[in-house]
Amino acid sequence: MSRRHGGGRRRRGGAQHEESNERWLLTYADMITLLMALFMVLFSISSVNISKWVTLQRSLKAAFSGNILPGGKAIAKPGASANASHSPTSIDVQAIVPVTANTASTLQSSSTHGAASAAASAAAAPSAAERQTELFTQIKHELDAYARSHGFAKKVETSIEARGLVIRVLTDDLLFASGQATLSSRSTSLLGEISQLLNLAGEHPVDVEGNTDDVPIHSSIYPSNWELSTARASTVVRFISEHGVSPGRLTATGYADQHPIASDSTAAGRARNRRVEIVLQRVDTGQEP
Repeated sequence: MSRRHGGGRRRRGGAQHEESNERWLLTYADMITLLMALFMVLFSISSVNISKWVTLQRSLKAAFSGNILPGGKAIAKPGASANASHSPTSIDVQAIVPVTANTASTLQSSSTHGAASAAASAAAAPSAAERQTELFTQIKHELDAYARSHGFAKKVETSIEARGLVIRVLTDDLLFASGQATLSSRSTSLLGEISQLLNLAGEHPVDVEGNTDDVPIHSSIYPSNWELSTARASTVVRFISEHGVSPGRLTATGYADQHPIASDSTAAGRARNRRVEIVLQRVDTGQEP
């Protein structure tokens, strides 16, 4: 019995001795695992994506520079979360460069120089109003010379006004007979010359205005001065449109006796009020001559 007990103790002691001899394997396995992890980390660091690294570097530089990123304000806008799925590394963010005193002075001098150049160019070139006035003056001089040379000086008046070039033609013994709207044979040469001069300003509208005195008219064709003044203006419009003036530029207006230029109490005043005015209008009527 005592021998069996002793043998048992020896067996248990041998098992513990064998178990203690194999514990170094655990330490060795832990060391191998750590080495493998270290090599994996070193390998991942050695294969860095250069473009992403540069982008990350720029992003960090911009973030810690104290400036706001270009897309920072989009966070406060509705729907910004729907567009936030883009990866930050896929955006090439440029750092904001602050404006220094030197760059500010350079920009200011450049803008000042550009403004001065523009002002000098504007001062050198004539304005639209000046060009129109020069054109109207040329037409006025040519028409005045024609009227003097053909005996129409007392019947034709020209003036440059705010609304444009006004050609005033008295109707008596030149354009129409009393109470009629049919052109006389004497008027064709004058209206033909006027038509040619109007085409020198092809972009300007032309309004033909008929005017009468305050003497009432009651005829089968013209029951009042309104119909007579409008018919006379329309007759002149039809003539100059047939002699080269574009119909799209023309309008006919009848004013009857509402716009007198002289007193209707005298025969001479009434004769001046019986007239047709051909107005070569300004493109910009707000400009003064």
